[in-house]
Amino acid sequence: MTQQTELQKTEKNIVDDVHNRVKTFEQLGQIKIPKDYFVGNALKAAMLTLRETQTKDKRPVLDACSRESVANSLLKMVVQGLSPLKKQGYFIAYGNKLNWQESYFGNIALAKRYGGLKRIPANVIYEGDNFIYEKDPQTGLTKVVEHKQELGNIDITKIRGAYAVAIFEDYTDTTIMTLQQIKQAWEQGQMKGQGGAHINFTDEMCKKTVINRACKSIVNESSDGDIIDEKDETRKESLDNQVEENANKEEVSFEADATTGEEYQEVEEAEYEVVSDGQKGQEEQQPKEDDAQNKGQQKAPF
Repeated sequence: MTQQTELQKTEKNIVDDVHNRVKTFEQLGQIKIPKDYFVGNALKAAMLTLRETQTKDKRPVLDACSRESVANSLLKMVVQGLSPLKKQGYFIAYGNKLNWQESYFGNIALAKRYGGLKRIPANVIYEGDNFIYEKDPQTGLTKVVEHKQELGNIDITKIRGAYAVAIFEDYTDTTIMTLQQIKQAWEQGQMKGQGGAHINFTDEMCKKTVINRACKSIVNESSDGDIIDEKDETRKESLDNQVEENANKEEVSFEADATTGEEYQEVEEAEYEVVSDGQKGQEEQQPKEDDAQNKGQQKAPF
């Protein structure tokens, strides 16, 4: 058997095992795949992406990473209902372990699917802008009261911060980040904020970062109701031993934390893409001194 044939067999085994695992989850009412998401197509597309994905030292991830971690990353992708072809996430190798990391577009898709997000436009705050916001003491929600900006203020070297307005069915909430906070997020990425997109399109990357933070917050605070089917409350047993063995396949084991979320991490995009108005964010700011006429309103401390 040639090496290419062996690789193809290994890929097929991994895909089939993950597909069987997902079917078992569904049959036991443990997950609910989005109606417009086709697991088989998504897994095939993911394997095409993985064939072209390399580690930092230019090794193919399918050779460098363990089969268990490859299966885990595919399972996580499917459970989230995301696709690498839509740039909703990336396969990233950490040593010999492969990880699926949802992207900016993936976080928006999850926030819309599970968090009830309708739209999330974002704006940049420049030096000279009159920017005032307030927090509702009852709900904790943030609202932009005023943002006046002159055309001459727009200068990517004079950015003070950015904000994103998450629009839901019956309310809105605003995430605000100072430039310092944005740069701290960029420091988590491989390029440390020094990539071409961050330097040449700083305004768009600022909006992208605040939207990403907001959407992560929305997803993390959302209910599992759309992911886990709760109709049958009696189905509580573990799924670890439920995947049927197939004599023609080599079974792939799965790590226990396949579907758990990671902490926020800025992921460098493979290509720069302009952000359109239609995304969100969330972050508290230093309150302004009380004003007799404008109590509760705050000016951004940029």
